[in-house]
Amino acid sequence: MREDLLHFIWKYKKLQLTDLLTTSGQSIVLIDVGLHNHLAGPDFFNAKANIANQLWAGNVEIHIKASDWYLHKHEEDSNYDNVILHVVWEDDATVFRKDNSEIPTLELKNYISRELLMAYKNLFDKRQKTFVNCEKDIAQVDSFVFQNWIERLFFERLERKSEFVLSLLKNSKNNWEQVLFSLLLKNFGLKTNGEAFLSLSYALDFSVVRKLQSDVLQLESVFFGMAHLLNDETILDTYYIQLKKEYQYAQHKFDLKNEGVIKPEFFKLRPPNFPTIRLSQLAKLYAVHQNVFNKVIHAHSIDELYSLFDISANIYWDNHFTFGKSSKKSPKRLTKKFIDLLIINSVLPLKFCYARHLGKDPNESIISIISNIKREDNSIISNFKNHGVTVKNARDTQAILQLYTEYCTKNKCLECAVGNTLLQGNV
Repeated sequence: MREDLLHFIWKYKKLQLTDLLTTSGQSIVLIDVGLHNHLAGPDFFNAKANIANQLWAGNVEIHIKASDWYLHKHEEDSNYDNVILHVVWEDDATVFRKDNSEIPTLELKNYISRELLMAYKNLFDKRQKTFVNCEKDIAQVDSFVFQNWIERLFFERLERKSEFVLSLLKNSKNNWEQVLFSLLLKNFGLKTNGEAFLSLSYALDFSVVRKLQSDVLQLESVFFGMAHLLNDETILDTYYIQLKKEYQYAQHKFDLKNEGVIKPEFFKLRPPNFPTIRLSQLAKLYAVHQNVFNKVIHAHSIDELYSLFDISANIYWDNHFTFGKSSKKSPKRLTKKFIDLLIINSVLPLKFCYARHLGKDPNESIISIISNIKREDNSIISNFKNHGVTVKNARDTQAILQLYTEYCTKNKCLECAVGNTLLQGNV
């Protein structure tokens, strides 16, 4: 037995509602189960019940065992003084208020149908499952219910990403351009170099970027120099030497310090993702577009964003991946797939937070953009598709990733619209 099932039973009144008795034999007529509380304090606020022919209004606390009241030290917490009913699976202890009066207890196991318990058992039975608890039944959930849940999950994931955006905003003292610069750096670095690139953004004030962005070579020199990529004395490449000179000048002029910057990795990366290529591409973005932040904020379509990020690395990198080593010629242009990742992980969280900052509702615009981005492909998405889930676009994949990481892997089935619907349908 799990406490979340007891919460589900109480919240949706999935118990016998007639002839209810406390463990001491008093009659209970349930009027209002109360408001489910997910924070500290009693589990349900402002419940109403007629107990022993007397109307009570107050809070309800739910436990597996009645003795959990003392295990959790509720008797020492004034938040529980207004509990009118203790709802438990097993009554193994008598619970008293501070005035020494007994708190009425309802033992649920006497009032729950066998069908509900079997449905719950089947949902959490791992013996015949390889992926998620509801894998056999998820495709049966009504499409209207599922699509509403998917949209909610997408914004839930966006809310989670916005927490990082707001932390960047606080650290930058409300400089939105610095926030975007940090987000782009982190996501240009992808998983391997994300933290290294982010550390560069912490060390480099965006005001310096703004002053240098009219000259892409100067901007590249600062990015490379700050990232510890200009320290090799053996490289005699003309471009490399020029970058070093530009960096030394900028370092002195702007008092640049890179002691806290993490040197990015090359190991195990595909050459197009080498930090040299990605930093050059980012420098080119800011050199080509003098006001990236405004263009991001005012972009209302996916095509506007694709146009904004349609850039290539410096021409030097057409036949290089690292300094001083020639390679087969190929322009290092941002791919559509990479731009999609930038939009999902940098642009949309920023637009979401900035619109809210202005008191505007960004949802419609964001849904319009994300719905026009192709779905992502990974093992999690493939597994859901194999179990009958329709995945149309990036909104769906972002929502499904949220579903899997925050609900499925944590067995939060009773907080999920899918698990909730399956259980209610089996009662």
